[in-house]
Amino acid sequence: MAASELYTKSARVWIPDAEDVWKSAELTKDYKNGDASLQLMLEDGTNIEHTLDPKTKNLPYLRNPDILVGENDLTALSYLHEPAVLHNLKVRFIDSKLIYTYCGIVLVAINPYETLQIYGTDIINAYSGQNMGDMDPHIFAVAEEAYKQMARDERNQSIIVSGESGAGKTVSAKYAMRYFATVSGSASEANVEEKVLASNPIMEAIGNAKTTRNDNSSRFGKYIEIGFDHRYRIIGANMRTYLLEKSRVIFQADEERNYHVFYQLCASSHLPEFKTLRLSSANNFLYTRQGRSPVIYGVDDTKELCTTRNAFTLLGINESYQMGLFQVLAAILHLGNVEIKDRDSDSSLIAPNNNHLTAFCELVGVTYQDMSQWLCHRKLKTATETYIKPLPRLQATNARDALSKHIYAKLFNWIVEHVNKALITNVKQHSFIGVLDIYGFETFEINSFEQFCINYANEKLQQQFNMHVFKLEQEEYMKEQIPWTLIDFYDNQPCINLIEAKMGILDLLDEECKMPRGSDDTWAQKLYNTHLKTCSLFEKPRMSNRAFIIQHFADKVEYQCDGFLEKNKDTVNEEQIKVLKASKFDLLVELFQDEEKATSPTGQVPGTGGRTRLSIKPNKSRETSSKEHKKTVGCQFRNSLQMLMETLNATTPHYVRCIKPNDFKLAFTFDPKRAVQQLRACGVLETIRISAAGFPSRWTYQEFFSRYRVLMKQKDVLPDKKLTCRNVLEKLVQDQDKYQFGKTKIFFRAGQVAYLEKLRADKLRVACIRIQKTIRCWLARKKYLRQRSAAITIQRFTRGYQARCLAKFMRRTNAATTIQKYQRMCVERKRYRQKQAAALAMQTILRGYMARLKYQGLLREHKVVVIQKIVRGWLARCWYKRCLYSIVYLQCCIRRMRARRELKKLKIEARSVEHFKKLNKGMENKIMQLQRRIDEQTKENRSVNEKLNSLESSYSAESERMRSEVNRLRGVDEEAKNKTKQVSSLQEELERLRRELSTTQQEKKTIEDWAQTYRNEMEKMVSELKDQNGLLKKEKDDLNRSIQEQSQQMTEKMARAIAEETQQLETDLNEERSRYQNLLTEHLRLEEKYDDLKERTLASNVSKPGHRRTDSTHSSNESEYTYNSEYAELEEGSRAAEDVTRGIDTSLTLKLQKRLTELEQEKQSLRNELENKEEQFQRARARDDVAFKKARGAELEYESLKRQELESENKKLKHNLAEMRQSLLGDAATHAGAPGSPAYKVLLDQLNSSCEELDVRKEEVLILRSQLVSQKEAMHHKETMTEPSVYVEDVSKLKDADEIKQAYVGLKDTNRSPRFMRKPLEVNDLLSRLRLLEHQLQTQRRSHDNEVESLRGELQNVKEDNNRQQQLLAQNLQLPPEARIEASLQHEITRLTNENLELMADDPTASREARVIILRRMVDLMEQLEKQDRTIRKLKKQLKVYSKRIGEMGAGQTEGQTSPGQMVDEPIHPVNIPRREKDFQGMLEYKKEDELKLVKNLILELKPRGVAVNLIPGLPAYVLFMCLRHADYVNDDQKVRTLLTSTINSIKKILKKRGDDFETVSFWLSNTCRFLHCLKQYSGDEAFMKHNTSRQNEHCLSNFDLAEYRQVISDLAIQIYQQLIKCMENILQPMIVSGMLEHETIQGVSGVKPTGLRKRTSSIADEGTYTLDSILRQLSAFHSTMCQHGTDPELIKQVVKQQFYIIGAVTLNNLLLRKDMCSWSKGMQIRYNVSQLEEWLRDKGLMMCGAKETLEPLIQAAQLLQVKKKTDEDAEAICSMCQGLTTAQIVKVLNLYTPVNEFEERVSVSFIRTIQTRLRDRCESPQLLMDTKMIYPVTFPFNPSSLALETIQIPGSLNLGFLTRV
Repeated sequence: MAASELYTKSARVWIPDAEDVWKSAELTKDYKNGDASLQLMLEDGTNIEHTLDPKTKNLPYLRNPDILVGENDLTALSYLHEPAVLHNLKVRFIDSKLIYTYCGIVLVAINPYETLQIYGTDIINAYSGQNMGDMDPHIFAVAEEAYKQMARDERNQSIIVSGESGAGKTVSAKYAMRYFATVSGSASEANVEEKVLASNPIMEAIGNAKTTRNDNSSRFGKYIEIGFDHRYRIIGANMRTYLLEKSRVIFQADEERNYHVFYQLCASSHLPEFKTLRLSSANNFLYTRQGRSPVIYGVDDTKELCTTRNAFTLLGINESYQMGLFQVLAAILHLGNVEIKDRDSDSSLIAPNNNHLTAFCELVGVTYQDMSQWLCHRKLKTATETYIKPLPRLQATNARDALSKHIYAKLFNWIVEHVNKALITNVKQHSFIGVLDIYGFETFEINSFEQFCINYANEKLQQQFNMHVFKLEQEEYMKEQIPWTLIDFYDNQPCINLIEAKMGILDLLDEECKMPRGSDDTWAQKLYNTHLKTCSLFEKPRMSNRAFIIQHFADKVEYQCDGFLEKNKDTVNEEQIKVLKASKFDLLVELFQDEEKATSPTGQVPGTGGRTRLSIKPNKSRETSSKEHKKTVGCQFRNSLQMLMETLNATTPHYVRCIKPNDFKLAFTFDPKRAVQQLRACGVLETIRISAAGFPSRWTYQEFFSRYRVLMKQKDVLPDKKLTCRNVLEKLVQDQDKYQFGKTKIFFRAGQVAYLEKLRADKLRVACIRIQKTIRCWLARKKYLRQRSAAITIQRFTRGYQARCLAKFMRRTNAATTIQKYQRMCVERKRYRQKQAAALAMQTILRGYMARLKYQGLLREHKVVVIQKIVRGWLARCWYKRCLYSIVYLQCCIRRMRARRELKKLKIEARSVEHFKKLNKGMENKIMQLQRRIDEQTKENRSVNEKLNSLESSYSAESERMRSEVNRLRGVDEEAKNKTKQVSSLQEELERLRRELSTTQQEKKTIEDWAQTYRNEMEKMVSELKDQNGLLKKEKDDLNRSIQEQSQQMTEKMARAIAEETQQLETDLNEERSRYQNLLTEHLRLEEKYDDLKERTLASNVSKPGHRRTDSTHSSNESEYTYNSEYAELEEGSRAAEDVTRGIDTSLTLKLQKRLTELEQEKQSLRNELENKEEQFQRARARDDVAFKKARGAELEYESLKRQELESENKKLKHNLAEMRQSLLGDAATHAGAPGSPAYKVLLDQLNSSCEELDVRKEEVLILRSQLVSQKEAMHHKETMTEPSVYVEDVSKLKDADEIKQAYVGLKDTNRSPRFMRKPLEVNDLLSRLRLLEHQLQTQRRSHDNEVESLRGELQNVKEDNNRQQQLLAQNLQLPPEARIEASLQHEITRLTNENLELMADDPTASREARVIILRRMVDLMEQLEKQDRTIRKLKKQLKVYSKRIGEMGAGQTEGQTSPGQMVDEPIHPVNIPRREKDFQGMLEYKKEDELKLVKNLILELKPRGVAVNLIPGLPAYVLFMCLRHADYVNDDQKVRTLLTSTINSIKKILKKRGDDFETVSFWLSNTCRFLHCLKQYSGDEAFMKHNTSRQNEHCLSNFDLAEYRQVISDLAIQIYQQLIKCMENILQPMIVSGMLEHETIQGVSGVKPTGLRKRTSSIADEGTYTLDSILRQLSAFHSTMCQHGTDPELIKQVVKQQFYIIGAVTLNNLLLRKDMCSWSKGMQIRYNVSQLEEWLRDKGLMMCGAKETLEPLIQAAQLLQVKKKTDEDAEAICSMCQGLTTAQIVKVLNLYTPVNEFEERVSVSFIRTIQTRLRDRCESPQLLMDTKMIYPVTFPFNPSSLALETIQIPGSLNLGFLTRV
């Protein structure tokens, strides 16, 4: 193709730039051959002229089409050159935030300097099992490719990770190892994968340090071999290290640190266990403060040390060894602080008692004297003598630093060695994957020996890389049978020879090291003399004689010769080593002794099995210590590198090139200069150059046909697509050398795809213009027709409006006349009525005034009389009190005088002695006399008091009479005076009234004037009030409308709140179920591991005979057996193998047992919590359907009646029996028992009457019991319905919404009436009153609704109870008389039990006491009933015996009375009671020894595809339950227990054996659920018996409560369900991506973009393409299989929901990880595929199962691919549309969106940031991918069977002939 065809106007090219390396420009003028320059326009609009090189005439690089920019694989670019690679990486890194890109076989990883959420377990699961070209580039994709090639080709693999310091090599290697550990798992329970990952923090602590370029830079290279067994599970690992940077121990540059472990120790020095190390801050030690940057931002060294110690512990390095390691490290720090001083110019010394040297000696266990001497001296040996030479201070300091480096190197090697020992296992290794984390090409301002070795290693690796790439290209061409032409590529073998060949740089360096007086200068001269003229790659700097330059493959590097010899020798004072070897510190001695004598801290011995491990230091000398240090570092490194190359050459390599985007560690910042340097150095551009030299673009014929179908004419399309592509390509591209046809692909030269894309874009542009022309014409015509129709409509409406206006004017004129007439009449009428009202008002006022005056006069008179009465009474009382006081005072004075006289006499007598003697003599007489006198005086006083009282009463009566007479006389006098005064006052009043009349006449005129003014004001006020009324009405309407709206909003809000609460409860319940079922899964997994371990243990000990004694106290008749018996058996089995297991791994067994116990406890707690949640959920769902509490009185009365009836029946039977006995024994006649005898008749009569009476009594009791129960419930219901509630009654009177509304309006009008509106209300007052009224209305409405609902619920409950009682009565009447009472009693017991449970839920304390009383009562009644039944059965047996005897006696009598010749007319048969045949009871009987045969034939050997196809669905479950019923019927608990245990274990066994067969798992899931439903249906629980027939109720279990076993079987069903989901997932997984994403269901919609090299290096060969039809057929197969097996419909819905979740999750995850799938056309394909899935749901009737909702995230992702993504309105629409996607998923889809055609546009970065801003307030998980392993919690809704057990027939094909129908 000519350049003139490509370099046309508008073509875009790349031109060199000093700042951005390459800059984009566009041609403004066509290029013609011979032009010396190009006219270009830059992206900023600047026009420039680009001059071509006059010698080469090379045109600038062309840019790729926009649709190719941002590709996953750089080899997919049409133009392969440096600017295209750089631009593609920049677009992916900056715009799409993608850090990984393929470049052929190389994965380019750019360090984002930011933590990304792309390394989680969900991402690992998404990449696991995928082809490398099918997913977006990722380190996990490379790891998966290596893992699959190892398994497929059985060839060892290597992953080579290289790059500059800070590019992310260590992190990439770490994630690769994590991927292997997660995907492969471990071959044993020793957690090898955890140990492999645990080695990372250890190696980072001792081998990583902070540099100016990286905070966690690896200062050594390592190659980790991860070993796998034959099942490709990790069994161990081995690590090799290269070139540790020992100089960092003693020196660090500015802004750098020493190794992390030193700072971790200093940060943890405050811990008690580190007190003995005498450490402090890192700033106090020379070896840690030189870089002046002791802290890394965001890193806690104390926590990092804890992580390191935990890793040591996990790897088996115990605490004592850890403390020893830390002791050595602390000693190195103290050694660095030892200060060496000058003694003189040739010698030095250490001050005595140096604290740091003392600490060093104590830590390492050496003497202070020896160490201080040999730090400042050295021993020299000659041929004849040995002498000690002092060292100057500088040499002594260097010797001290050399010792520090040597100790650290020994410690580093010791740790690596023991980490390897900890990672070794005894399992034989089958293969391995090596991960090489090695330094990239380095060039600094000053390059020394370390940079030389690093670049030497990179030269070797680059050579190996070039050869591998060249080999792959050759294999691809040969495979496609393309003519192979030799491609010239750069070979760096001359550079390698310069370094390592004979007389090379390393050889000369080793030779110079052997010279006694060799120096860096002499070595440099030898280099100049040897290579300066002979090798073009070696140069000498112009301005230096101590440096040299080597032309490496990446760049020229100048090395400074200073220090080369010293670093290569790596010498240490041997006397210092001897001092350390003589240490008392065992670990230090171990560091310096031979490797084979070292002991392992873990106590493990390396196994003999497996591969032979390579040593840490290859070719390490095992000679004496004096020879240990003679091998140079360069020689060691060359040998190690050679061994590494041999290992890599023996494996299949995979390359990861890490790129550092900038030197400032800025997140997602791209520096083009630094990136280009690294791309050139790491070989990526070399890969591009090799690919570009041949045919870099490769298309399959199908891809080419799909993409460029638009360039073909219909006649060019042939049935053979290969021939079609050949013909079309020959027409489009004339130059045959630009492409080649292979077997399966078309190969293009660079630039040809871009040319084809240009042709395709031109063709599509022409088609688009034609489509636009047609659509615009159609839109214009449609607009014209719409405008014409609108104009006609406007005219019609205008004319109609004018006519309506005329009619309206005429109507208004007529109406105005009528209004005027009536208005005038109204005015006159109002004026007359106002005058009339004024006159009446005046008359009323005057008359009222006169009446009030008269009333006031009468009132005054009355009040005067009252005052006079009160005053006169008061005066009389005062006079009486004065008289009384005077009399009393007079009496007191007289009595006092008499008493004084008497006292005086008594005193005189008392002084007389004789009188005293007389008194003594006659004391008794006087006492008697005094006593009599006292009595007499008492009588006298009593009589005097009575007289006094009578006198007082008479006096008071007389006084009152006199007082009343006086008052009467005074009143007459006052009345006369008043009459006289009244006459004069009336005359004065008459004069006053005359004056007031004249005044009133004057006021009348004034009032009339005022009335006229008032009338005018009132009219004005009326008009204002009318206006205000109108406004208020309008406001009222608005407020009513707002109230209605608020009411509606409140209703909706309440509905939403209830829905949200219900949703939350359902979510919580599902979470609890999910946790519980996950625990079941974990328990099952541990159980399987335990079984495997036990099997291996038993298998390893089969040859060892032994006997274990069983516990003699063990009883086989345990009745307390629960579902934990299975676990107990497992524990017993573990105890049986205890001795064997201890030899293998006792700690592991104990840990598993402990874990099992914990899981069981957690399982039990979760089960309880789940039950609580379910109970809460059921209560919340049935909150409005709670039933009334049922009374217990009816049951108690019924039981008492039942007992009385049975007792009376018993007495009656006993009486009848006694009469029969008397009649039989009392008759002595020989014919007493004859049929016609009186005794026989009496017996028959009594028997018949007893039976009739028994029947009548039973029926009466039954009717009486039902009536009592009905009456009791009716009374209880009536009491409940008539509870006093004034509020409820008031509300209930308002029976509809209209009445409530009227009440509200009336209340509002009342509040607005003048009585309540003394002053105009403010707006705020109105609003507040309206809010109050609104609140009252809502409260009344809610209370009314609640009352109505409660009444409806009560009515429904009453109806249900009535129906239930009627059904029960009908069933009981249909039963035989013997079974009626028993059925009724069983029903009542069940009802009582349910009521007790309800009571317990309401009031646990009271219900518990009531329950105890009722249970006791029930037990007593049951005992009495059983006793009565036994008595009745006994009596009936006796009746049968007696009747039989009577029959025999009658027959014998007849025979004795018949003569020999006499004929008997009728034979007399004995009377016998006929026995009714017993119906089949739906039970199967088997012998105990047939149990194994039953399980074997019914479970283990039953094949769903064979015999089970023709069976009744669930037949095995029915058979097992019928056997269980018989065991329950015979009350054999041992049989029940063994049958259930055998069934559960057998089902587990068959699932373990054929767990990957969908039909088997589905079959046993259906049967397990049916068995569980049978246990519930026939459990006797009323909740499960609602849908049973009467016959089914008779088949309920009677002796055992199997509720606990129901839980066990439910758990088993959960496990089977999860196994079923796994089977479906394994079947669907390969189909989903191909059918939902890759296959074009709508042909021609999506165009295929060119793919890179990765597509053709797929790990798995094409096995056929799955389509959407394949998925639908598989779903239909699943559905038909489950329906055939009789799976519950609800369970099928849950399975389908899980299927659709898996389809949606896998599809969405692959969409999020595949950039090539994120396009507009692919969104259309996905939506079409989803519609097909929905159509399948409609066909199966499963639209309501929730499966459609699981596809919502996928649907939204497809819509997101199709919607506009430009403006803020688009962003808002996306945020509202994508509610099912997380923010991370939305942003990921937008970043991955890739245009397939030129007409599509990429999503701008600003738009993505807008989306992120709008979604930042979302509270959601940051997880990117959906959890494809998530299983919805399964429930098993109760589904009773209508199949009667007695009708089930067992086919002979089941071989169950040993079962007997009962």
